[in-house]
Amino acid sequence: MTRVIHTGDTHVGYQQYHSPVRRQDFLDAFGAVVDDAIDDDVDAVVHAGDLFHDRRPELPGLMGTITVLRRLADAGVPFLAVVGNHESTRGGQWLDLFERLGLATRLGGSPTVVGDTAFYGLDHVPVSRRDDLEYAFEPHDADYAALVAHGLFEPFAHADWDTETVLDESDVDFDAMLLGDNHTPDRAEVAGTWVTYPGSTERASASEREGRGYNLVTFDEAAVGGDDRVEIRRRALDTREFVFVSVDLRSGEGEARVRERIREHDLADAVVLVEITGEGDPVTPAAIEEFADAEGALVARVTDRRTVETEEEIDVSFADPEVAVRERIEGMGLSSTGLDVDDVVRSDSVADSNVRETVKTRVEERLDDPGAFVGTAGDEDGTGEDVETDDEGATDEGETAADDDGGDADADDEDAREGTDDDPGSDDEPTESSTPADGQVSMEDYL
Repeated sequence: MTRVIHTGDTHVGYQQYHSPVRRQDFLDAFGAVVDDAIDDDVDAVVHAGDLFHDRRPELPGLMGTITVLRRLADAGVPFLAVVGNHESTRGGQWLDLFERLGLATRLGGSPTVVGDTAFYGLDHVPVSRRDDLEYAFEPHDADYAALVAHGLFEPFAHADWDTETVLDESDVDFDAMLLGDNHTPDRAEVAGTWVTYPGSTERASASEREGRGYNLVTFDEAAVGGDDRVEIRRRALDTREFVFVSVDLRSGEGEARVRERIREHDLADAVVLVEITGEGDPVTPAAIEEFADAEGALVARVTDRRTVETEEEIDVSFADPEVAVRERIEGMGLSSTGLDVDDVVRSDSVADSNVRETVKTRVEERLDDPGAFVGTAGDEDGTGEDVETDDEGATDEGETAADDDGGDADADDEDAREGTDDDPGSDDEPTESSTPADGQVSMEDYL
């Protein structure tokens, strides 16, 4: 018999609603799963991807994760995992680092046997590359086999991966597929194999209203009974309270009615999400959020779904982004070497895997020419003279210096920072920042 905790989509490091407390909540939820694993003496913790929310996790989240994994390792419980789309990098993976530290095992095409069960792994693969996949797995001699994978598989919502194809083309007959990526817990039987999602361990979007948790999976025909070889039970996690307040305003009703509905709930340290519909008077979201904060909410957000009618015609035009980028680069006063490096990085003719080597070669070719590294950055007219700045670091052109804390220009853009709010938890191919922000680390710092 083999008993494992099946979890995933922990999204450690996610500062939801720009709240440091919410960022800690995601780490605490992962820690709670590990505590349960130790207390229940399971044979392993199986993580189905998206351990981190971002491919460049900040140091507190990274160090916190190492602490949690070390606690699990000290208890003698293996941590088996695959790489999800949120945390995937072009080079080595964070999971590789944890494996090198003796804190994790990255699952793949070779079996990792725990008890009498062989575990295999399938990292997230973009849809565009799946046609070339060969589901070739090495043989095993265990009593059971399970495939751990990250993606949106049929027959569940938002599916873009054919589960039957995976099972039919695999060299191994799997008793279960333990999945991650879909934040909604569910299970189904496909071609005689149990396929299941544990859901996320914390609410990563407003659509995730049900309680959070994980799966306890047992591989044991005798314990399960009948012809089944796998037993899947769901366990709940005690996570941050979310309060959902729906207000349907009738004609003549407004903020007073919204406040009245909010008072009906206990908001202490809760995330409060207010949704307004109906035909009532205009409501100022900021005023409602301030009211909820005063009532004890940790975070409050208001969504007014009513259509605002207007007779004003709005003329919208879109600029060519390539032109905008080129104009911005030209105005930065870069050196000739800097301009050449920019051309390499943004060129379609240089493969991503060759960018670093090409940049290195271009720079080395100019080492004997100091002038190639002298630019006009900071010039007002391109003459090399500095532009005067005031005490706040604002130039005469009206531009301000970067924040001392490494603040991001997009930090206040809710949609840009919280792309999962209207999504089940899947971004097909997340983009990679060209430069890590302060407080962040890259794989090269460790490997």
